[in-house]
Amino acid sequence: MIVHTLEPAVTSSLIEQLPPPLPAERIIALNQPKADLHTHRTYAWNGWDFDVPPGVFMPGATSRMIHERLLDDTIDVRGRTYAAMGVGLGVETAVAGLRGAREVYALDVHGDSVHTARRNYERLVGEREGTRFVPAAGNVFDGVPAGTRLDVVTFNPPAVSQAVSTDPDVVRNVCVGAPLLATFFEQLAHRDLLAPGGEVFVVVSNTADMPAIIRHAVTAGFEAEVFHRHDWNDGVLTYLFRLRRGGVA
Repeated sequence: MIVHTLEPAVTSSLIEQLPPPLPAERIIALNQPKADLHTHRTYAWNGWDFDVPPGVFMPGATSRMIHERLLDDTIDVRGRTYAAMGVGLGVETAVAGLRGAREVYALDVHGDSVHTARRNYERLVGEREGTRFVPAAGNVFDGVPAGTRLDVVTFNPPAVSQAVSTDPDVVRNVCVGAPLLATFFEQLAHRDLLAPGGEVFVVVSNTADMPAIIRHAVTAGFEAEVFHRHDWNDGVLTYLFRLRRGGVA
């Protein structure tokens, strides 16, 4: 297992350096859905135990790339307005609440996931002075009120570039693909949701069309850098990108 932390790169040259998607057959083989998605499951992390209802995304190692950096303040949400896109089980919102975020938005297209995240937040964080929890179900940022300004946004998207199932719950959790990220960046930009100095952290691997995703970000006016890269030694490279509005130092 090899872990890399890379220096920031100019976005235009960065895109040229990003790996293309793996061959389609390899992507499909790596992302075969588990048979238990429509059952109750359990998950444990950081000494916390979670019940995972049917259809709710089960966090894996790529999700933990975000969770761990929230926990150790590498992604700093203290006193800031934070949004967890595709919140699923709600691990990151619980961490953000405990780290002292001012506002915590739990966002997901799946209503049961938002309800699950709220339940876990209430159980692990509860009422906390100076922190407000805002659950919102909707397509990308549709559930976020007009005028909201976000300091930090994280997203581990279902960006796998090949269809691995016709089950709509599998598709929603795994393989919506790069167009979802185009909508994500467009809404962030066109609704002016990112506060001055705001940061967006997105996890993408070469099971997705990584160059296309970063081009979508550039088209929407964002600059990207590689915040972290992980080599799983099986052909899969996973990148954690940090994106900011163009021209922001």
